[in-house]
Amino acid sequence: MMRDSKLSGVLHILLHMAEAGRPVTSETLAGAMGTNPVVLRRLLAGLRERGFVRSEKGHGGGWTIACDLSAVTLRDVYEAVGEPTIFAMGNRSEAPGCLVEQAVNGALDDAFDEARTLLLDRFGRVTLAALSADFRERMASRKSRCGFDAGDAA
Repeated sequence: MMRDSKLSGVLHILLHMAEAGRPVTSETLAGAMGTNPVVLRRLLAGLRERGFVRSEKGHGGGWTIACDLSAVTLRDVYEAVGEPTIFAMGNRSEAPGCLVEQAVNGALDDAFDEARTLLLDRFGRVTLAALSADFRERMASRKSRCGFDAGDAA
């Protein structure tokens, strides 16, 4: 079963852009993600509509962060990318009149709703600034252990 990694991918892209501190082309970002620049531009379009990123054409152009990282949460990004399905599991619906199916689906629906609410609440408490800080701490730790410039792994 395939997992939907759109949210993870977009967060990855946003952190690369934040760390770059300059415009980054679609081609460069797509190369870092192992995808096509057209796919990347489609993903970033929703973020641009929300004011999270902007793009500039021409020489020296590319994508840049357009927001305060401390004001944007994982939930904001999740919503901007179209609220991908959280769970791969679902209910059986072959016999909607079956009382057993109704009982099972009712119990599962309650559990799915509760889990979704909990997850989205957690997403709402994690900012892009927190992710960026975590990345920087990891890079500082790696640099101290390996003796190379932290920018090499970004």
